[in-house]
Amino acid sequence: MARKNGIVAVLLLLLLSACAPTVAPPSPPTDETVDTSAQPVAPAPKPPEGDDVQPPEPPAQPTPVRPKDEQEFVRVRDYIPDIVVDLRYATADNFTGTVIYSYDDAWLRYDTVEKLIDVQEQLKAEGYRLCIWDAFRSAASQQKLWEVCPDGNYVANPANGYSGHTRGDTVDVTLVTLEGGAVEMPSGFDDFSALADRDYADVSAQAAENARLLERVMEDCGFTGYDKEWWHYSDNDRAQPAPEFEPEMGSSDDP
Repeated sequence: MARKNGIVAVLLLLLLSACAPTVAPPSPPTDETVDTSAQPVAPAPKPPEGDDVQPPEPPAQPTPVRPKDEQEFVRVRDYIPDIVVDLRYATADNFTGTVIYSYDDAWLRYDTVEKLIDVQEQLKAEGYRLCIWDAFRSAASQQKLWEVCPDGNYVANPANGYSGHTRGDTVDVTLVTLEGGAVEMPSGFDDFSALADRDYADVSAQAAENARLLERVMEDCGFTGYDKEWWHYSDNDRAQPAPEFEPEMGSSDDP
C-alpha cells in the first residue's frame, strides 16, 4: 500500500511540473534598446579665453544726411569720423594764452567738408590723417584775436572785412600718423617766425617733405595755402561771411 501511495505522489509531481509556465531567458539588447546610461558623455566645449575672445562688432553709425544747401554749416566729424580735432583757440594752448572761443568742435561749410573728405582719403593712402587746429571762427573771436595781435600778416583785421575762418571755408591743419601720433612739420601752430612760411629752406628735410605732401594734397582737392602759414588753407570756392553763426555746444564725441 505504501508503495502505491509513493507512485501516486510521483505522478502528481510530474503532472504539476508539466502545467507550470515556461520562463524564457532574457534576450540580449537590440539596437533600439541600447542602454546608454553607462556610455561616456563628451564634455561641453569651453568658451574661448584670452586672445581667442572676439569683441562684439560695434554698432554701425548712421550716415549723416547730406544737406540740401552745400553752404550749410556742418560738424566736420559727422562726415569725417576719423579726422583729428585739436582746436587750439578752444583752450589756452595758443599764442594768446587765453581761450578765444568756447565751442568744442570743428564746423565748416558742407562744400568745404566734401573736399576735406578727399584730402583725408588721399593722406590715409600715404600713412597719415588730418588734424584740425582751427576751422570756423566767429566774428567776435576774430576781433578778440586782432586785439591781442594787431598784425595783418598773421591775423585778419576785422575792419578790412571778414576772415576766411568767419566764412567757414578756411582751415588750419597739420598731419598726424594713422595712430594719431605727431608728425614733424616746419613749426608749431601760430609760429610767427620765418619757419612758418612756405619756403621750407630753413627747416629739416623731413619737415619740408611732410609740409609739401600736405600742400600737394590740399591743392589737388581744391584749396589754396597762405604763403606765411604752412598750416592755413582756404577753399577755392569762397563762401559768404557768417558773422552771426554760432556752433552748437556739447556735440563733441572723441573717437
